[in-house]
Amino acid sequence: MPSRRRFIAASAAAGALAAAGAWSLLAAAEEPVIRVVARRFVYRPSVLRLKRGVPVVLEFTSADVVMGFNAPDFNVRTDIIPGQVSRLRFTPDKLGRFTFLCDVFCGDGHEGMTGEIHVAA
Repeated sequence: MPSRRRFIAASAAAGALAAAGAWSLLAAAEEPVIRVVARRFVYRPSVLRLKRGVPVVLEFTSADVVMGFNAPDFNVRTDIIPGQVSRLRFTPDKLGRFTFLCDVFCGDGHEGMTGEIHVAA
């Protein structure tokens, strides 16, 4: 009998862990995902429309060279490497319009590689 009780307890614990894992996957799946392509010397889209307090996942790809994404007002950044997807999760915590920029030199025209984050209520 003790081994049967242990089996039942272990099964219940495994079921609870599986349910908790499924719940966290569902929660993550509900976050909006915005795909951003970086190429010399633009981001597409160049305007990101977000809601304050709503977590978002930005998925970056580079069409040509290594680039960066830096949103200093939100203290978030990532490298964007050709052939890879860079995921950046953050929650906008203030309202307004904020500039983001490439912070990895990517050639002539790099200094104009910017975009805007518009955060609404």
